[in-house]
Amino acid sequence: MNVVEQYARAQVVTDADAPQVVDRGAVPVGLSFDPGRDPRTVRVRLAGTPGREWTLPRDLLEHGMRTPVERDDVRVWPCGRVQTIVEFHSPRGVSMVQFETKALTRFLRRTHVAAAAAEPVPH
Repeated sequence: MNVVEQYARAQVVTDADAPQVVDRGAVPVGLSFDPGRDPRTVRVRLAGTPGREWTLPRDLLEHGMRTPVERDDVRVWPCGRVQTIVEFHSPRGVSMVQFETKALTRFLRRTHVAAAAAEPVPH
């Protein structure tokens, strides 16, 4: 399968339990998509921070880059023309990750190519 992985730099602010991440500078965030595991979701994880990983619907991320959307415990919205905010709610608190939209666009394009390649060929 064609797993897509990409690192992006992002601003992260969280009030969730340890490990606390409140960083004024950009930190590496891993984006991943595995069409063999679940072609509808993407994973976001804070690099070097075990246990800080979230799963969200791929279509929610895509739509949230253009207009505010919310599903379950995840909210996504555009922040100006060049940034996108992804907000995760859990019993441990709220974590907000601010991405450059062009990094998310590049990642999502790659997920579409991988998803198409993973589809069975009709006979």
